[in-house]
Amino acid sequence: MRPDMPAENAVDHTEEAARLERAAALYPADAEALLLRAAAHRELGGDRPAATALYDRLLAAPAELDDPHLVRALKASNLWQYDHVAEARAIIDGVRAAAPRTPEAWLVVAEALETHDELVLAEETFTDGARLLIGDSQEPTSATRPLLYGRHRVRRMLGADHDAWDSLADRLHDSSSAVRLDELHDPKRVWSLGSSDPGELAAEIARLRAELGAFRREISRPFPVAVLHWPEQELNELLAAYPGLSAEYPSHADHVAAIEASLRELAASGTPNLGIVSGTVPSYEAFAASEAASPEDATLLPQYATTLAARGRALPWPPEPTAACWCGSGSQYHSCHGRRS
Repeated sequence: MRPDMPAENAVDHTEEAARLERAAALYPADAEALLLRAAAHRELGGDRPAATALYDRLLAAPAELDDPHLVRALKASNLWQYDHVAEARAIIDGVRAAAPRTPEAWLVVAEALETHDELVLAEETFTDGARLLIGDSQEPTSATRPLLYGRHRVRRMLGADHDAWDSLADRLHDSSSAVRLDELHDPKRVWSLGSSDPGELAAEIARLRAELGAFRREISRPFPVAVLHWPEQELNELLAAYPGLSAEYPSHADHVAAIEASLRELAASGTPNLGIVSGTVPSYEAFAASEAASPEDATLLPQYATTLAARGRALPWPPEPTAACWCGSGSQYHSCHGRRS
């Protein structure tokens, strides 16, 4: 599990990493996200020492990181891959002791332990993260659910009996998938894929092909149709820096009214899977740099929205009537932009 892990196909990882590093130098406010992506490319390109150097660069930077525990966890996972085992273990112990309040670092260190057959420690790490971030909740957030799924997978490999969290993982997963989690995490399937028996391999390939049809709808599901929303302060900063965009955004009130109107039109036409993504000036500038374009180019705006949606940043529209309105007013949706004239 890595943030914005790039696809491996048709990518020159060395070149892409260098481009991201140049963008990080130009846009220091967005350097953490850019350098993490660059490090992922370095790893995929096989230059793991260079990836470690990028993690060290982030950790040594004077600016406070958004998630320093995640950076340390990624560094440990990378170190272990090129046999710096003692250092990796020490970092993992430190991350676990720090008890981060976000799930990403827990996932990276637990999966690193699992990858290297440290199944007991992996199960303990998944459990510690779930205990801290999920607790007694029966509806964990989408960000914390992978802790339950990873814990379920490792416990199946260990042959442990199901407990309450395993049952919760089953319920959350099985309600949205054609293949049950218990079957997906069946240790025999993992072992058969590593078998040298042609018959076992052929049987498992046939089963995977059969399941592909069940997964096709989810795999091919389009990204949400996402509309770009600028919070008021971000919009003010955007127009101050790039006044050429004022034709797109005459005022913040007009902007948010146009969002609600366009989403209602799309819903009325039968368009499914609608969402809203919120932009920030630094990430928009970094996106423009990655496209070798000027942020003042209005044609970038829908592309930026699509990119945010593709990265899972879209919030579904409409919200529940009593939920906070998407515009950030603090009012409930039904008494704010959810009102109908």
